[in-house]
Amino acid sequence: MVDGRHVGRGLRASLELALIGNCTIAALADREARIVWCCLPRFDADPCFHALLDSADGYPADGAFTIELEGCARSEQSYDPGTPILRTTLYDAHGQGIEIVDFAPRFGDHGRLFRPAQLVRRVRPLGTPRIRIVLRPRHDWGAGMPVLTRGSNHLRFVSPSQVLRVTTNAPLTYIVDETAFTLREPVSFLLGPDETLEGSLEETTRRFEDETSHHWRRWTRWLAVPLEWQEAVIRAAITLKLCQYEDTGAIVAALTTSIPEAPHTERTWDYRYCWLRDAFFVVRALNSLAEVGTMENYLGWLHDVARDAADGHVQPLFGIGLEKHLPERIVPHLAGYRGMGPVRVGNQAHEHFQHDVYGNIVLGASQSFHDHRLFRPGTLADFEALEQVGDCAWRLHDQPDAGMWELRTRARVHTSSALMCWAACERLAKIATRLGRVPRAAHWATRAEHIRRRILEAAWSERRGAFVESFGGEELDASVLLMVEIGFIDAGDARFEQTYACLERVLCDGPYMRRYEAADDFGRPETAFNVCTFWRVDALARLGRRDEAREIFATMLAHRNHVGLLSEDLAQTTGELWGNFPQTYSMVGIINGAVRLSRPWDDVV
Repeated sequence: MVDGRHVGRGLRASLELALIGNCTIAALADREARIVWCCLPRFDADPCFHALLDSADGYPADGAFTIELEGCARSEQSYDPGTPILRTTLYDAHGQGIEIVDFAPRFGDHGRLFRPAQLVRRVRPLGTPRIRIVLRPRHDWGAGMPVLTRGSNHLRFVSPSQVLRVTTNAPLTYIVDETAFTLREPVSFLLGPDETLEGSLEETTRRFEDETSHHWRRWTRWLAVPLEWQEAVIRAAITLKLCQYEDTGAIVAALTTSIPEAPHTERTWDYRYCWLRDAFFVVRALNSLAEVGTMENYLGWLHDVARDAADGHVQPLFGIGLEKHLPERIVPHLAGYRGMGPVRVGNQAHEHFQHDVYGNIVLGASQSFHDHRLFRPGTLADFEALEQVGDCAWRLHDQPDAGMWELRTRARVHTSSALMCWAACERLAKIATRLGRVPRAAHWATRAEHIRRRILEAAWSERRGAFVESFGGEELDASVLLMVEIGFIDAGDARFEQTYACLERVLCDGPYMRRYEAADDFGRPETAFNVCTFWRVDALARLGRRDEAREIFATMLAHRNHVGLLSEDLAQTTGELWGNFPQTYSMVGIINGAVRLSRPWDDVV
């Protein structure tokens, strides 16, 4: 149905979407290869395809790019191994169909990386199918319809902010009129900036596909993957890489906005920005696979962020172009994902004080002082800049903040924030030692020990028999599991063992773990937070309960969607994925769990 909505056929109960990208742009396609989300010319731009967020009763034709097979009866979809090249095959009841290959070009060209703000779609007939092409980009978050102009082999969609060009060898008349026709020969679509294509379209798109495939296969070949769960790890690594905006080095938390954390709640946020916290965990996970290029690129961006520490405050997130002001607003004319708004643009958390940010900066940069493989290792000047960050961590380690869960109406001295302030000082001591700055090493080690003693005293609750979420508090929070992960306390410490047992009793629903027990600004969290479940896996492994850890890890892998991706949250009773997608935190958990739990390569070689 062209003018209405694809009711019941395209909108599943979970986020059955595949990611296409090249570290400049990203798009999401459903199981029938409808592109329902894409922001151009960068991740946080106005979407040219927004149907994902106006899907109360199925994905609409407006704000989507559909190649519709007449009488479609079933679909098959997968990535080409080791790449983000998506291959979707649609079949009708008679066995005829089409194969659609979707990707964003990315490869070396003339001594530099070619990664344009461009999508490629290649369509091949299987038999003589009939198809309909419905191409309806929009602007102003779906409110504006661009002006359509027609060239000899292209269409231009002109909006106030940009001009989108689609170059194709499909019949332009059929595209404009949305007329069904018989597909006898392959057709291609090159969608992106208003630039003239030199050369043959089919030859160009074929070359782009071959070179993009070669680039990604070469990239994944150099990953130091664990023996087990290699396919899951490689897919997670590719996904994390696609969340980096390489033009600046920033890493976004997710590629969407406003997919709710739980059904029929107002927990809808815009995650298309760079949180220093999330980016650190992304860099750390990729480093564990010996992929340091992402870190090197990110450090350039982080260096500029660190300069703000001289002013005594660093905000927890920035725009991917280092934008500080990210005002949050609601888009009233969009119904939201599955009709569950509100749709938000911007994020009020940029105004927050979240003191864990200082530890995330130092932790994100610390490897550069110790890793001999880097083209630009950390310097004394870098260390001196990080010391300003450390001074902030020292000054604020026992001061109230919004915490890592970004509470909007409540400030406390959060244990997780103090913990990361400790990490800032402790890692600075190690960096100073590496640089031969002995007095500075002693200075930072003394500060780290002071914060450590303060945390052990103030964050422990005798009544709960556990480390709790805030100094002097009584409520439980899964983030205290990071104590072991960042080296604050040993897993064999009786206090950590007691804390884990308490968290398991209170925050776990079967294998899944929620973030915290207390109600927040919107009530009590309903869904499990996927990265918390992965923190649980890590804790169990460190506690020597590897069989339990492997069982929960396998459960989480089973909850990935059909192409191996995870969102932020999971409904414990239905298994549905909720929250922004794909979520870097969750994909990090896949890598960390596999590296922690896999049998060694020595078992087979």
